[in-house]
Amino acid sequence: MHLWNGQRKPANFFLNVIIPQDPSNQKCGRKKTVSFSSMPSEKKISSASDCISFMQAGCELKKVRPNSRIYNRFFTLDPDLQALRWEPSKKDLDKAKLDISAIKEIRLGKNTETFRNNGLADQISEDCALSVIHGENYESLDLVANSADVANIWVSGLRYLVSRSKQPLDLMENSHNTPRFAWLKAVFEAADVDGNGIMLEDTAVELIKKLNPTLKESKIRLKFKEIQKSKEKLTTRVTKEEFCEAFSELCTRPEVYFLLVQISKNKEYLDANDLMLFLEAEQGVTHITEEMCLDIIRRYELSEEGRLKGFLAIDGFTQYLLSSECDIFDPEHKKIVQDMTQPLSHYYINASHNTYLIEDQLRGPADINGYVRALKMSCRSIELDVCDGPDNEPIICNRNNMTSPLAFRNVIEVINKLAFFASEYPLILCLGNHCSVQQQKVVVQHMKRIFGNKLYTEAPLSSEAYLPSPEKLKMKIIVKGKKLPCGQDVLEGEVTDEDEEAEISRRLSEDFSREPKLIWLCKELSDLVSLCKSIQYKDFETSMKSQNYWEMCSFSEAEASRIANEYPEDFVNYNKRFLSRVYPSAMRIDSSNLNPQDFWNCGCQIVAMNYQTPGPMMDLHTGWFLQNGGCGYVLRPSVMRDEVSYFSANTKGIVPGVSPQVLHVKIISGQNFPKPKGACAKGDVIDPYVCIEIHRDSCRLDNPIFDESFEFQINLPELAMIRFVVLDDDYIGDEFIGQYTIPLECLQPGYRHIPLRSFVGDIMEHVTLFVHIAITNRSGGGKAQKRSLSVRIGKKAREYTMLRNTGLKIIDDIFKLAVHPLREATDMRENMQNAMVSVKELCGLPPIASLKQCILTLSSRLVSSDNAPSVALCMKDTFPYLEPLGTVPDVQKKVLAAYDLVSTSALLPLPFPTAVNEAVLAGMEFHEELHNLGTKEGLKGRKLSKAIESFAWNITVLKGQGDLLKNAKNEALENMKQIQLACLSCGLSKAGSGQADAKAKRCLEAIQEKDTGDENGRL
Repeated sequence: MHLWNGQRKPANFFLNVIIPQDPSNQKCGRKKTVSFSSMPSEKKISSASDCISFMQAGCELKKVRPNSRIYNRFFTLDPDLQALRWEPSKKDLDKAKLDISAIKEIRLGKNTETFRNNGLADQISEDCALSVIHGENYESLDLVANSADVANIWVSGLRYLVSRSKQPLDLMENSHNTPRFAWLKAVFEAADVDGNGIMLEDTAVELIKKLNPTLKESKIRLKFKEIQKSKEKLTTRVTKEEFCEAFSELCTRPEVYFLLVQISKNKEYLDANDLMLFLEAEQGVTHITEEMCLDIIRRYELSEEGRLKGFLAIDGFTQYLLSSECDIFDPEHKKIVQDMTQPLSHYYINASHNTYLIEDQLRGPADINGYVRALKMSCRSIELDVCDGPDNEPIICNRNNMTSPLAFRNVIEVINKLAFFASEYPLILCLGNHCSVQQQKVVVQHMKRIFGNKLYTEAPLSSEAYLPSPEKLKMKIIVKGKKLPCGQDVLEGEVTDEDEEAEISRRLSEDFSREPKLIWLCKELSDLVSLCKSIQYKDFETSMKSQNYWEMCSFSEAEASRIANEYPEDFVNYNKRFLSRVYPSAMRIDSSNLNPQDFWNCGCQIVAMNYQTPGPMMDLHTGWFLQNGGCGYVLRPSVMRDEVSYFSANTKGIVPGVSPQVLHVKIISGQNFPKPKGACAKGDVIDPYVCIEIHRDSCRLDNPIFDESFEFQINLPELAMIRFVVLDDDYIGDEFIGQYTIPLECLQPGYRHIPLRSFVGDIMEHVTLFVHIAITNRSGGGKAQKRSLSVRIGKKAREYTMLRNTGLKIIDDIFKLAVHPLREATDMRENMQNAMVSVKELCGLPPIASLKQCILTLSSRLVSSDNAPSVALCMKDTFPYLEPLGTVPDVQKKVLAAYDLVSTSALLPLPFPTAVNEAVLAGMEFHEELHNLGTKEGLKGRKLSKAIESFAWNITVLKGQGDLLKNAKNEALENMKQIQLACLSCGLSKAGSGQADAKAKRCLEAIQEKDTGDENGRL
């Protein structure tokens, strides 16, 4: 495909899939390469005429037969456009053909029984496969092109011919009478002040640049020279026809043209109904109306005729796809969408390390811009290392470089001004106190005077068990630091040093057991610390017994890594109640960054990053905190914050109670990639490839297809991030071009443009990746329903989430009652998925298709020659059924039967009897008594801990399975609504019945009520 505008295409576009365990030190794995071939001719495909001309010239395609047989054949379209022919063939020449009039439909991809049953199908690219369905028995001619471009040309051209088989075709004339050419002629004539039908090349170049600012002037001039050379002209003047031809060839993106033809039913433009179906079925937009589509057309269509008549031509459609409305980032997450009333310890918090630095920590001077940058990026935890300064004025400085200290007063004035510039949620000041008692008092005076009532100093309530919520602490500044011991009425006293460097030195010293250094602390500064009292970590057993909820520990990177490896479950449980701060190793003298995901997986809330150092780790951090309105707080998954739940950072498989999601990514094209800075001298030619990184330990790559398309199974979607990286494959070393990092929860499905960021994180103008995204259904955040990527799973291959034996008989007996209902629930979910997969396969659609697309495909087959439908929508028990109106071909009977299974599965009651509810409730009653029960059973030490862990596992499984089943049921009901809407829009309701339509609308409301109802209660 054409992957870039304004640059020569390289021969190959590489895709490199990496699933890093520690991206901070992992090298790139083996490259998986994919050829994005250039177009088969110098002329771009920009119209149906171009497709037909190419087909008439012919090309080699592979003909696929069952039982692993594949033959090379040369295919052509007859000059009279009436038949498709191939050679060599054992058949007579007159029989080695397929009449266009016999073609029923054309499918792109491996979507027939022949492809599914061919032993070599796994070696065939999905995007290069196509099938021509023909005859009354819906036989298939299955073909493979040598590139996705060629496959798209044949699919688009054949669809165009089939849709116009009853009309006379004058392609050359039609190609110059399209809405696009009418608009271009009008643009030319408006600029042609003399009215001579000709203009200077300079004027034509400026006109095209005005219409498409991303084009380089040199490329436009070269195109005019090519056109004039083909006509054997030597002139610097451009005619109207040459202007239109140059614009079409330069500004038509073939992949967008093929998409437009596909969704417009082979027209050269989209009307409001086409656009509505595209937005609903492909882009996952809900509650779309015709008026909303007309508004999009009015805003993006470039021609006045299109705006008045309500259609979107190729250039307007391209503009729309490039607009913010088709951005990959879900606009819902540009707002606060998460519950902000949970305890502070239940959130990840955007945090900075050594905020005052803008260079490395060894030599970098302190700079006020470090605070400005962090606060404008919604950082909610910043660091202040305060030392004694001249004239009794404290200073902030890098103690490795004292040459440019900052006045403490000036720093907190900037903080006060910008504290809530980007977020209204609480700001934590991590105070590194290296001052004398005298200057500590000056620090207190400045903070009280400048921050005023923003400073949070209320004493924590001993009656509470958790920290206040971000919502309750809005617009408050919280000081983290040391406090004097409670109950001592003294003006000053000694506390352990909160110096990170001192802690590192102590741990690296030979006498590791020596006590930390003590420093003096005045009462006034101690009293400013309320909710974030710094204490030393000893072990989890001590913490869970004696640590107060307002106390928090800081962990060095090495210490946190050790604890995460040795006690992953305990670390997660600890972080449910207490705040943890992790800071980079002092050995990172270049201020490089740790991998934040390693510690987020353990529930650590405050993972401090060196903002001054760009790179992959900072990309992850910045991308992660784009969600939830970019407010600097991200709610952790419920399995990591519920009091009784099980989660381990080392989990590699399916997380109990969480439904894995399948992410399908197709890289289609790239636009305007710049030459990397510092790249080797090789002109403007670049050879880019894309790396797709999935960041989350329990993700696995599932059945990769090494071309443009990839599928990933992600076991804890709420913690997953995707990073797209574009690199230039240089012979000396791969050069960075751009990247974009996004949480999985923020992805929008469908055809999307990804705005690439530079190495330092800035958006690069007009530099994008064009992709197709499909993801499984999920709930939360007010998001539109995502389409399910399902595959058929047989009963023998199903994975049942098992309950664990706790070793406590009274509890195990309760949980045993839930084993059988759990298997029933899994079977019901899988049966629903299998029924939907069958419908999609029989409709000739891939697993990522929606059921609405299935009905739209099916409707075209169920209409007779006189446009009368052979089936009708009818309602039974308020659910939509498709009722045959006479004789239906056997192949369609199979589809209707599969559809009936989908409808039936939506009607089934939830197989979650009261036994499971009772198991959860009864189990929770024993939660407080687990230690006593274990002691009575003779359990102690590790065995007792294992029993408690198994108890939490079982509760998590039961709660999670209940939610998963309810979501599956709601998905089935949503499918019913979408099917009914599709049937109504396709005219499959019973003829002549306004009453039927009214009844159908009432039934939709009934389905809505079932959807929102809660038949079996919540667990």
